[in-house]
Amino acid sequence: MKLDPENLSASDTHELLTATIAPRPIAFVSTVGEDGVYNLAPFSLFNAICVKPSLVGFSIAPGREGRKKDTLQNIEATGEFVLNVVSEDIAQAMNQASYAYPSEVDEFKEVGLTPLKADLVRAPMVAESLINLECRLQNILELGEAPAITSFVIGEVLRLHVKDELYAGGNIEMSRLKTIGRLGGELYCRTRDIFEMKRPYPYV
Repeated sequence: MKLDPENLSASDTHELLTATIAPRPIAFVSTVGEDGVYNLAPFSLFNAICVKPSLVGFSIAPGREGRKKDTLQNIEATGEFVLNVVSEDIAQAMNQASYAYPSEVDEFKEVGLTPLKADLVRAPMVAESLINLECRLQNILELGEAPAITSFVIGEVLRLHVKDELYAGGNIEMSRLKTIGRLGGELYCRTRDIFEMKRPYPYV
């Protein structure tokens, strides 16, 4: 089977790419609007993109009828956001946060999570998340063509909050973190089956 994205619909291409590039980490993004309302939303086109400075990036596709999603509007207005790691314990709440709530709704309350004051940014952290990354907006790249413009948000990590029980010897104990990953369609995966492979040295 040979498939050319230019001959497929946007939805078919989306399903094909997200099922192929998997599992994917989930950026559970918390923001605050200019009106002070808290917002939460998951995005699964997400990764670390640079170490020094510490940069992360995630994509936000347009919402219904091509309008900007609340997350993007809040980040553009405040220049700040928090990335919250999604473990098994908050998977259901993360999924519920993908619902298209009106912008005046506090999504922390709707999904049953607790906002926690961050140190350096106005956006709240998810208290139930085991790792939180406070971020300052560095850049937004607009990709594609209207009305389906995707915004790639790049943020600098200002501070990481890691639960004490996860941090040992300068490393995060992945077996305790129990992150989940995004697959294609409505499928997710757990990270319980972990194995190690030593890399050859020197490595590229």
